[in-house]
Amino acid sequence: MNWGFVGLGQMGLPMARRLSARVDLRAYDLRSGDFAGLDTVETAAELSGCEVLVTCLPDGRAVRNVLFGEPGLADSPERPGVVIDTSTTTHAAALDIGARLAERGIAFLDAPVSGMQARAEEGTLTMMVGGAAEQLAPLRDPLGAMASRILHVGPVGAGQLAKLTNQLLFDINMAALAEILPISAKLGLDPGQVAEIVNSGTGRSYASEFFLPNILQGVFDQGYPMQAAYKDLIAGAAVTNENGFPAPVLAAATATYQQALAEGFGGEDKGAMIKVFERLVGAAFRSRE
Repeated sequence: MNWGFVGLGQMGLPMARRLSARVDLRAYDLRSGDFAGLDTVETAAELSGCEVLVTCLPDGRAVRNVLFGEPGLADSPERPGVVIDTSTTTHAAALDIGARLAERGIAFLDAPVSGMQARAEEGTLTMMVGGAAEQLAPLRDPLGAMASRILHVGPVGAGQLAKLTNQLLFDINMAALAEILPISAKLGLDPGQVAEIVNSGTGRSYASEFFLPNILQGVFDQGYPMQAAYKDLIAGAAVTNENGFPAPVLAAATATYQQALAEGFGGEDKGAMIKVFERLVGAAFRSRE
């Protein structure tokens, strides 16, 4: 079985490299780069004929373009039998893509992943898969090269909903840290000690464990840029608004996120949200050593 892979960015490149160790893989990215270790092609159209196509792209529009636009791999004479989208898009996008592929006789698995670049390099991502269980079953072994945990969470679209649930909690956690920690510094507590207390106590979270050591050193380039990740909050607003679900904490976290973007921190990671409140209270949460 031959595979194609589109999207060799921060996550896609290490994922494709690991996958290539288990399957016959050809890969493509719109941008040039150092793709050592991969059999790459110059155009996406050259992936025509692959039996399984994996996409790892910035958003649903990019996925649709590859499948139905130019080059339109879903409409090629040698179309794939299965498309696995590991991108973070939206529930609505997954439903639309799945329906359009079904019309062409192509199976679809929406399979976003959780974990940052380091976990992609280690092959320890969590993959949340929406689609037919019988389509996933024979693909579990090769997908296991990228994700140590593969969870079938329901029909097409369920993968994106599961990923969104996780991401929104991550965003809310970071927004809470950004608001509270500068207050502790302003009132005279040592930021290093506070970070140690949080990360060894009941206030800890993945956000605190990942971001606090970097924030203490003034480092804000170790995670996904806020501007790119903002799509999660847009998707969260869409789901809650469409269903009439109250989400006051999410709304507050979104406001913090938006303020950070408005102040020009969009190119930095989510830890940079703390700069908003550091300015407001007049104290920086940085190591004193």
